Amino acid sequence: MKEISILDSTLRDGSQGEGISYSVQDKINIVKALDELGVSYIEAGNPGSNPKDMEFFAEAKKLKLEHSKIVAFGSTRRKGIKCAEDANLQSLLAADTDVVCIFGKTWDFQVTDIIHATLEENLEMIRETVEFLVAHKKEVIFDAEHFFTGYNENAEYAMKCLEAAASGGAKILCLCETKGGMLPMQCYNMTKDVTARFGKIAAIGVHTHNDSGCAVANSLLAVEAGATHVQGVLLGFGERTGNANLSSIIADLQLKMDCSCIPAENMQNLTPICKRVAEITNIALEAGMPYVGSSAFAHKAGMHIDAVIKNPFAYEHVTPESVGNERVFLMSEVAGKSMIVEKVQKFDKTLTKSSPIVAEIVNRVKELEHQGYQFEGADASFEILVRKAIGKYQPFYNLHYYKTSGEFPRFADDQSAFAQFKIDVDGKVVVTAGDGDGPVNALDVAMRKALEQFYPNVAQIHLTDYKVRVLDGKGATASRVRVLIESSDGDEHWATMGVSSDVIEASYIALVDSFEYKLIKDLERKFGKLM
Repeated sequence: MKEISILDSTLRDGSQGEGISYSVQDKINIVKALDELGVSYIEAGNPGSNPKDMEFFAEAKKLKLEHSKIVAFGSTRRKGIKCAEDANLQSLLAADTDVVCIFGKTWDFQVTDIIHATLEENLEMIRETVEFLVAHKKEVIFDAEHFFTGYNENAEYAMKCLEAAASGGAKILCLCETKGGMLPMQCYNMTKDVTARFGKIAAIGVHTHNDSGCAVANSLLAVEAGATHVQGVLLGFGERTGNANLSSIIADLQLKMDCSCIPAENMQNLTPICKRVAEITNIALEAGMPYVGSSAFAHKAGMHIDAVIKNPFAYEHVTPESVGNERVFLMSEVAGKSMIVEKVQKFDKTLTKSSPIVAEIVNRVKELEHQGYQFEGADASFEILVRKAIGKYQPFYNLHYYKTSGEFPRFADDQSAFAQFKIDVDGKVVVTAGDGDGPVNALDVAMRKALEQFYPNVAQIHLTDYKVRVLDGKGATASRVRVLIESSDGDEHWATMGVSSDVIEASYIALVDSFEYKLIKDLERKFGKLM
């Protein structure tokens, strides 16, 4: 297998993405996650750029990493200054990492019009900087900034810049597609040219951006052309439209291109670690992201589901287990009987496609989805629907009524609504009231007060998200809405849904499903069987 070293730049290039900001502890946690995945290098920031990065490098010295090397990032020495006097280079030495990544200009326009140096001065800056760091026992990666653009404009000079870095002792020459506008065959041809000339002197790497939507493809083509080092960001975010997405690149290289870039046994950690990094970064992991997204192995069409149940190879290019993900069958009006059977057999193994109850459930789902329900995002509500259809449902209370009212201006404690809730459980009637920040919150408070008298474990339920979507705006303020509620008891997470032209009624329907789902699951855990 071809060995490919991976450099993850989540903490440096990735942090330049809009809305991304890491604390020192965030960076430490991400380093641990990336080391667990098994990448070769973790580019952790520029120690000369801010105090936070200097603090991080001080803390990083205490880490004992199993697979990864921490990399400090900086630039070549400034024009007209000796390396020993350059503050940036001194901060790189102070970071005390074994590996340093230095970027230098390789596009003649950038040299003459941006840093206002002569072409020869720039070559000296590259060579002398690399020599200085190598003399201090550093492993040097040279990031050839704007290489692909520079090669297009003046290939001879771009190559001279690589030659200067190589003569200085750089271990890796990384070709940076800084503007992000190259197409795959351009990257392939230029990388092949560089590999032919320098491949026996140093490892050739590639660093691509996604401005033309080709960052992953450009990286893979560069490997085909001879590159043995790939840089990117695990989840692909970064400045402008982002960096090459390493979660896709690692999976493509390891599972499809006969390359080894992380330990084989760590591939099953890819999805969990991507989720962990997304959580630390405080972003949502895109559902449609290849390999690691929640929709990567999600099937909705009835024909697809039927085939996948028989043999997943029919519609899956790799197994979800190979990247630590899982297969999902989405419940919808197009899912068909195979999907229903797969779900209901959890409760009754004797049910088949030909069972009348299956046809009834299919028709009920189609009817509800026509009204605006969307069960693919509310599995708990779908499970309750199935339980009702097959006789595995027992209501936990009988509703007499609920009432809500709102006031403006707000009343005491900045509350704006009041709710009353009347139910009976086994003949015992209770009436409760609650106020809240809006009628739905007030109703939630009143419901909990009533239900906790009979079912104390309702107190464990926390609403983690609440979404309202207008399904058809033609009705103006009387339009039908869909309410999605996500809940958790600390151990399990579930989602429920309600649809109505009354947003409070839609919310009530979703709340009831949420409470009942929790109570059903607790009973099943208590008695060790399906209820």
